[in-house]
Amino acid sequence: MPAQDITPQDLQFLRQAIELARDARSKGRHPFGCVIVNEHGQAIVVARNNAVRPQGEPTQHAERLACSEAASLLSEEELSRCTLYTSTEPCAMCAGAIYWTGIGRVIFALSEAGLLQFTGNDEQNPTLDLPCREVFARGQRRIVVAGPLLEDEARQVHEGFWQRK
Repeated sequence: MPAQDITPQDLQFLRQAIELARDARSKGRHPFGCVIVNEHGQAIVVARNNAVRPQGEPTQHAERLACSEAASLLSEEELSRCTLYTSTEPCAMCAGAIYWTGIGRVIFALSEAGLLQFTGNDEQNPTLDLPCREVFARGQRRIVVAGPLLEDEARQVHEGFWQRK
């Protein structure tokens, strides 16, 4: 997606996803947040990561949780016109959830490669180096992707959080 197609509203929702990540961190969760917005610019679902045990479980990433909720609220046609904003590039699992939910557009802040600079080989986040664009490219449904954007803002949420090993 060309940079000129990114609107001030896109950046506003992306910043909201970053703030959700900051909120998740303040609650002892991994710092990831997500917002799904409909074609009218209304936030339909917000989610924070809940993949930390004992309260959560490993598949409770913000994007996957948001996709599950959105799929129960909207039709396939409505979902195809939604945008998912996320503080960090969707992992392979979350990219799969986005694909199967049918969301038509994804905008992310920090890249997966940028996240790896913070996590190293932290056992709580063994980063899968598989860009979401590559996951989406293997499917039959077209998903428009923009990112990384606002990486400096998104990086701040991760600073000092991960224990590099």
